[in-house]
Amino acid sequence: MKLTSQSFQDGQWIPGEFAFCIPDPVSHVALSNNRNPHLAWSDVPAGTQSFVVVCHDPDVPSRGDDVNQADREVPADLPRVDFFHWLLLDIPATTTEIAAGEYSNTVTPRGKAGPAVGNGLRHGINDYTGWFAGDEQMKGDYFGYDGPCPPWNDSIVHHYVFTVYALGVSALAVEGTLTGATVLAALANAPVLGQAKITGLYSLNPRVIAG
Repeated sequence: MKLTSQSFQDGQWIPGEFAFCIPDPVSHVALSNNRNPHLAWSDVPAGTQSFVVVCHDPDVPSRGDDVNQADREVPADLPRVDFFHWLLLDIPATTTEIAAGEYSNTVTPRGKAGPAVGNGLRHGINDYTGWFAGDEQMKGDYFGYDGPCPPWNDSIVHHYVFTVYALGVSALAVEGTLTGATVLAALANAPVLGQAKITGLYSLNPRVIAG
């Protein structure tokens, strides 16, 4: 399989319109357009009945002590964990492209609705659900795509990995709530016939961006 995007090139920077936040010289960050990027895949394996799209950031700090603190940066050697930005399940085998902005084109406080998307597709809950859990203005279940917003003082570039899985079943059987962990567990036990990925880069740290 092969995965491409008209929104960004593999291994290159993701434009701000596809991010949750963009840099701001006064407040460090400002909300952005939060559009999902364009994705298209080809060389689909024979027998494919559906697709799953997963986007995750493996570079999220495992501790929040230094996150978004003006007097220091998050150290590069801090252990990192996964943060899931998008889980789209049960994409029909006849679909091999997602348009830019098709599933997200703004920041939605308290999250977009789900899991049903329409036409039989399902959206999982992304990890902004946990991130905003203590924020009275933003807390809620964040279904679907919500783009990059790494700590504005992180010393490393974050990598956003978009993966498309081709399945030999029409619907992915997931136990429990549709989260990154449960979807990956389901994929591990599903008939995955092929997969492809593309990685975009993003940062809100002016020093990192300039470098």
